[in-house]
Amino acid sequence: MAIVAPVSKYKIKTNLIYIAVCLAFAAWLAYDGYLNKSFIEKHSPEGKPDGTLAFNQKAPVYLVGLAAIFGVYLVIIRNKKVVAEDNALIINGKDTINYDSIQKIDKTDFDSKGHFTFTYKAGDGKEIDRKISDRDYENLRPVLDHLVSKIS
Repeated sequence: MAIVAPVSKYKIKTNLIYIAVCLAFAAWLAYDGYLNKSFIEKHSPEGKPDGTLAFNQKAPVYLVGLAAIFGVYLVIIRNKKVVAEDNALIINGKDTINYDSIQKIDKTDFDSKGHFTFTYKAGDGKEIDRKISDRDYENLRPVLDHLVSKIS
């Protein structure tokens, strides 16, 4: 039986908030830079736009681009997950870590800070520390319990 820890709602909602803030700020700056006549008159002495007006006219494009980058990142992370199978831990479908290679698990900060660290020996013989956080993945308690039971 595989235990799955999908990407956390915290990470998804944080990126959605970033997108909303970027788009709202872009709309506000675009309104002041192009549509608000009193703002345009105030910030264009002698008919030439000052730095504030120039910023309000140029920044929305970059903010919309930044929101698009956050959107692409959201699409990329939507399928990430940690899967604890019977004989291996699979992280994001790429890294497969056999339980035999795991040397120690440090779960002292799991209850207070929401993350645990484990050390495993890679195929080339070097030790690698891997930190998994509940800000990245949900349902980590069953994964951690399964991991501890398998290496004990």
